[in-house]
Amino acid sequence: METAPAPVIVAIDGPSGTGKSSTSKAVAAKLGLSYLDTGAQYRAMTWWMLGNGVDVDDPAAVAAAADKPALVSGTDPAAPTITVDGRDASAPIRTQAVTAAVSAVSAVPDVRTRVTALQRSIASGAPHGIVVEGRDIGTTVLPDADLKIFLTASPEARAARRSGELKGREAADLSTTREALLKRDTADSSRRASPLKQADDAVVVDTTELSLEQVVECVVTLVEEKQRAR
Repeated sequence: METAPAPVIVAIDGPSGTGKSSTSKAVAAKLGLSYLDTGAQYRAMTWWMLGNGVDVDDPAAVAAAADKPALVSGTDPAAPTITVDGRDASAPIRTQAVTAAVSAVSAVPDVRTRVTALQRSIASGAPHGIVVEGRDIGTTVLPDADLKIFLTASPEARAARRSGELKGREAADLSTTREALLKRDTADSSRRASPLKQADDAVVVDTTELSLEQVVECVVTLVEEKQRAR
């Protein structure tokens, strides 16, 4: 009788535009795992701050409000959800206003402490395992993850993908998008609290020349190998 695969925690990190979300959701769906978009949690926190008059450029004000919003993340890869104080925040957290402010909010240590605790609780409660995507999962949030993957891609490829995602909501030309991505990289990599960083034991996957299907196949293979080895 064939035994079920062992639960596995997969950390997928990398900068914006590398295919983290699409890859993570597809891998989780294929393998019957839960899925968590940690970036959506920081965006939700930022959206709440903006909507409640908190000065997002004042770290002390952000820190003082960090425990106030109630964040709930759904972990179904086919239909991931995020609510703030019971309100569906899936669409409003993707606005340009939130995008412009999320680096400042997520750099505040009190915010990271609050959200990291929430992320760890969700990961530990996933019955069959989980794919968690973000920027500091393998280094800070889940340093003991069974498998760590760091996705990367050229700035040009990342800008092209992100511009495609923005069409229909907020049009952006490639050069503007590229500059915004690089600015976000600098902010995320240089913050003192849990910076964007590749874990020493992460498997690096360069997605520049790969289709989404190829990236997903690569990651699924890595996860299955890890499951068989356990």
